[in-house]
Amino acid sequence: MNNLISHVNFAKGFRGGERQTFLLINELSEKSYKQKLFVRKESELIEKCKNIKNLEIIEISKPYILSISKLKDSSIIHAHETKGAQFAFFANIFFDIPYIITRRVDNKISNNLLNKKIYQNAKFSVSLSLAIKKGILEISEKARIEIIPSASSKLVINKIKSNEIKKRFKELFLVGNIGELDNKHKGQFYLIEAAKKLQLSHPNIHIIFLGKGVDAENYKTQSKDLTNITFEGFVANVGDYINAFDLFVFPSLHEGLGSILFDIMQANVPIIATNVGGIPDIVENNDTGILINAKSSNEIYDAILKLYNNKKLRNDLASNAHINANNYLPIVMAEKYIKLYEK
Repeated sequence: MNNLISHVNFAKGFRGGERQTFLLINELSEKSYKQKLFVRKESELIEKCKNIKNLEIIEISKPYILSISKLKDSSIIHAHETKGAQFAFFANIFFDIPYIITRRVDNKISNNLLNKKIYQNAKFSVSLSLAIKKGILEISEKARIEIIPSASSKLVINKIKSNEIKKRFKELFLVGNIGELDNKHKGQFYLIEAAKKLQLSHPNIHIIFLGKGVDAENYKTQSKDLTNITFEGFVANVGDYINAFDLFVFPSLHEGLGSILFDIMQANVPIIATNVGGIPDIVENNDTGILINAKSSNEIYDAILKLYNNKKLRNDLASNAHINANNYLPIVMAEKYIKLYEK
């Protein structure tokens, strides 16, 4: 297929959805597909994607609808978030260009006529998980849905820096958490509550949080008397930290999929995660990780100790997950999208 694929992502920052947009565009570029990327001005995607070959980046300002004619030469439009889906829908009305939507979150979709039409008119809607698929069907029973999970991030590990991190936390059992510090979504409050118990019973178990967010100061206040927690803030080199983790805990309250888990699996680090959203699509309880109920600091505490005290179980879970991680490589994701484009 030598036609033009136009991607639309109007997010400002560079979170999980934008990383997946970048990974897909990069893989398609390696296969010599001609692509355009429509972004808002000052989007972080611009810097991330600027060196990808066969890609034209087009910055547009609000209201986006005034720039819709720039899509006229597209063969396919691929919308990667809600504003992008609206943009693609109107391009389909004006220029009859087919479009697909990738929905990455399991939040309830507003039940209005525009959203119904957007999903109904899409050639395909892609959901990352069964939980997201269910949400799309609630808004449009006629939606044509394919499940294509996210991919691991192809993280590069600097062994020197990773060894420096290990040395810094020498003789500690390091439990990692990576994500936006936002309790309504990521649920780190409950991991901190578990840390309060761990400090009394197992002070050598240390929890490190990577990320920034609206609840950063609340979490620091919550843990002000604890010595077994480190808030590292935003770091660019998460792979170096992952390589230093003994265990990863993901206490989300809801999650479309949780693509960071693929990077944890690739690194042979055992996982404890909540049984919510799309996480059970990735983690099989007692096979590729341990699943627990959300909002339970006691279950987090018990699961951490279960793995802390059983090295063989840690190794078995990590090994099984590592094998399964080969199903979530960027090239695998890209090939699934190519089949949709060709349809």
